[in-house]
Amino acid sequence: MNGYLSYFKYELLVQLQYRAAALAGILTQIFWGFIYALVYIAFYNHTSIDSINLSELMSYVWLNQAFIRLIYLSYKDNEIMEKIKKGTVAYELCKPYDLYSWWFLKLLAKRYAECALRCLPVIIIALLLPEPYNLSLPESPMYFLLFLITLLFGSFLIVSINMIVQIISFYTLQEKGITSIVYSLGSLLSGFTIPLPLMPGLMLKIANTLPFRFIGDLPFRLYSSNINYTYGLKCIIIQIMWIAVIILTGKILMNRTLRKVTIQGG
Repeated sequence: MNGYLSYFKYELLVQLQYRAAALAGILTQIFWGFIYALVYIAFYNHTSIDSINLSELMSYVWLNQAFIRLIYLSYKDNEIMEKIKKGTVAYELCKPYDLYSWWFLKLLAKRYAECALRCLPVIIIALLLPEPYNLSLPESPMYFLLFLITLLFGSFLIVSINMIVQIISFYTLQEKGITSIVYSLGSLLSGFTIPLPLMPGLMLKIANTLPFRFIGDLPFRLYSSNINYTYGLKCIIIQIMWIAVIILTGKILMNRTLRKVTIQGG
């Protein structure tokens, strides 16, 4: 266990060195936050939505931008992909650790590091904006605590999904196809593209039956109290169940894949 924790810490410190990329990311997310805010404010000026008010929606928008590096689906680790394509994954198999856990921690550390460098400046700027453009504070400490818990579990969920995509690459040797499918589907059904409360009934029912909404939609709506904490607690149980199911599926798939893997030229 100490080896895994040391590796996680190492990857975290390595990623924290990329400050120039973080600065560019901060400016990009602030820009897109303003764009989305202007669009939704114009939309609300000409219609009324019962499922989410404008203040809650602005919080949704800014949290989405602040934590985009933690929750966005279209992510791949180029180092892992190169090992799969070139066959150097054989060296990984000779080492005394569980490959699934090792890669899981690697992906998780990268997401945490990239998010840590970007989220706080975006949140501070969003809090200081005038109404109705600003990010509002949580209604109570209870909602903020539930937000942090569900966001943490959401990071486990997104990495477990990424792991399945990486494992499938053993068979396809090209991640672009499967990544595009998962990204397009997940972005739509997670609230990343359009907040789920704004979706029509059928799309919302589909989104509610799949795990993607537990990545970002659930924590963001808990933050703004759009979801009450009683229902939020029930959602946390479902979120944990999805994490367990997807991680177990990934580990089974990884074990079966590694038993059949063929290293070309080896």
